[in-house]
Parts: sequence; structure tokens; C-alpha cells
Amino acid sequence: MSSTHSPIARVWLGVVRLLEFLAVSLFALLTFVVLWGVFSRYALGAQGTWTDELARYLLVWVSLIGGALMYREHGHLGVDYFVGKFDPEAQRVTAIIVERIVCGFALFVLGYGGFTLMSEAFRAGETTTSLGIQVGWLHIATPLSGIFMAAFALEHVICGRLSYPAAQASEEAAKS
Repeated sequence: MSSTHSPIARVWLGVVRLLEFLAVSLFALLTFVVLWGVFSRYALGAQGTWTDELARYLLVWVSLIGGALMYREHGHLGVDYFVGKFDPEAQRVTAIIVERIVCGFALFVLGYGGFTLMSEAFRAGETTTSLGIQVGWLHIATPLSGIFMAAFALEHVICGRLSYPAAQASEEAAKS
């Protein structure tokens, strides 16, 4: 993106910062809950039953939200040895195809599948053992991460933030 951000770009960056804040806050809470569980088990002699369950659900949320954020920053591992051997235009086309595949996967599997899972959990009225929270609330992380991962894939294509350096250079040259 250019240095002069449009109002839409500023709102989008605000949403991304909010998602980052959520991930960091959940990770901090996860750290506290795990430390409290260890302290209460060894120092107080009795661990609260809720610490293990809450830590498990927080780990899922941090993983899904953090995974979407890492996808935005191209922080995931990739096997791009052969694609790196392509000419820049072929790398650009490959990167766009990969972004489309990721977008489709994120929308269908994480978005639609996660929404279905969440809806069924709410419909069943199932609650967690120790926390007493409806399981549907815990499943919101799945469609949420799918929506953001798909949005980040679109952002990569629209803004020319493709994953292969030569593809990104080719994209920038095409815009000039």
C-alpha cells in the first residue's frame, strides 16, 4: 500500500491491529492461566479444574487467529524451491493461483465448515465441563479465522503483496 492510505485502507489496518491485539491478549491470558494452574497445583496443592480446560480453548483461539495473522505476513512455511526457479511472470501467476486456492479453502473449510460446526454446537446447547460455557462460543474462532485468512489472501492479490519476491517485483512493474 502507498504511504497515503485511503479511508478504507486505514479502517482495514485498524481491523488488523484489533485482531493482533486480540491474539496478544489471548496469549497473555493463556500464559497467566497456565502459570496459575502450575502454581495452584504445586504451591497450593490443588489445581482448579477450570485452568486446563480454559488453557486448551485459549490455545485453539490463539492458534487460529495467530495463523490467520501469520498468513497475512507470509509467516507460514512454504515449499517454494521449484517456484523460485520460475521466471518472474510465472511466479506471479503461481502466487495468484495459490492465493485463490487458499481463499477458497479458508472460505469453504474454515468459514463455512466452522460456521456449521458453531451453529450445530449452539443448536445442541452443549456446555463445557468445567467452565459451563456453551461450546458454540468457543467454535467462533474457526469461521472468524477463515474469514480473515480469505480476506488476507484477497489483500495479497489486490495490493500486490504476493509471496514470491520475483512475483511481487513483477506485480509492481506491471502497475508502473
